[in-house]
Amino acid sequence: MTTMLVTRPEPDAQSTLLRLEALGITGLVAPLMTRLTLDSSLPPQDGFAAMAVTSANALRALDDRGALEHYIHLPVFAVGDRTAWEARQMGCTDVVSADGTATELVNALVRARLDGPVFYPAGKHMSHDLGKSLAPFGLMVVTTRVYDMVAVDALPEPVIRQLADGSIDATLLYSRRTAEIFVELLEGKLDHKERSASTMLCLSEAVAEPLISAHFNRIGLADHPSEEAMMALALAFTREQTAP
Repeated sequence: MTTMLVTRPEPDAQSTLLRLEALGITGLVAPLMTRLTLDSSLPPQDGFAAMAVTSANALRALDDRGALEHYIHLPVFAVGDRTAWEARQMGCTDVVSADGTATELVNALVRARLDGPVFYPAGKHMSHDLGKSLAPFGLMVVTTRVYDMVAVDALPEPVIRQLADGSIDATLLYSRRTAEIFVELLEGKLDHKERSASTMLCLSEAVAEPLISAHFNRIGLADHPSEEAMMALALAFTREQTAP
């Protein structure tokens, strides 16, 4: 049976693990980051036309602080279907899903012709400046960093050994920062041959770039930046490995 390393933070790692198991793939969970809710000053709830969400972690952080209920009445523009689903699960009723990228989220917000500013609860390490992207369209964004994804100090030694000896058939990586942390934690742990033999299944080209620079040469890219596309990639890889 194929074994894949899941590097996502919890609780997303468990969701991916269950989906892999449904495909007949053994999942091994080793999150590379943990979420820390920040005690940042939140803006007043009135006056916003919408809330933009690029990660369910933003909603979880607001919920941790008991603040989500203050913004739940706002239309929510989510970066993709999974984030939109999470928003609905947490009580948001007016939810629009973009196509899984920040660019599509910007397009969705522009098309909506909002009559007020957008509240953007974000992570400390933002991969995209939504306010800067929307400024040319005359749309104001109030960005508040509500959570931080903190890198773990080390990969478990058994995981490193399994990566080295090929017991892990592929590693799933969903963000560029996760890929950067993965490379950093394996510095000096795998030799060139072991890196070259390790398969990395990545959400996008941006995620793959740090891996390629670190000489992880066996890279698979999802057709679309979504969990569904990652599962399709994982299944296709498994079928290749088990084909007669």
